[in-house]
Amino acid sequence: MKKLIALLIGVAFVGALSGSVLAQSSTTAPKDEKKTMDKPAGDKKPAAHNANGTVKTAAADNIVVAGKAKGGKDAEWTFSVDPKTKIRKNGKDITAADLAAGDNVHVRYHEDAGKNVADAVMVRAAKKPAETSKAEPKK
Repeated sequence: MKKLIALLIGVAFVGALSGSVLAQSSTTAPKDEKKTMDKPAGDKKPAAHNANGTVKTAAADNIVVAGKAKGGKDAEWTFSVDPKTKIRKNGKDITAADLAAGDNVHVRYHEDAGKNVADAVMVRAAKKPAETSKAEPKK
């Protein structure tokens, strides 16, 4: 008889624990739904794109870059520059107006209302011309 009572108490204890575990796990689901509802659907971060080429013209509010598109075709892009745009040359921050025609650049940008808006512009070091004095044989 004592074994039967101990068995019934054990079964009741396990049932009570499993009930409380199930009750706790069902309350976490609404929290996840609430998090996704807090973010408006229109606040998605725009997709970043990249372009490489040389500067054709530069002004305080835009940059025109000529280069090659992904398919290998010649392309020309006009990028809007805003106060958030980071422009760096030789490790230092500069403005868009400081860019010179012919500077080799890498531009990370996003599209906003049909315009290409530059997020970051990195001026790449110019390739050093081959030194012809070393290549010429001495007479």
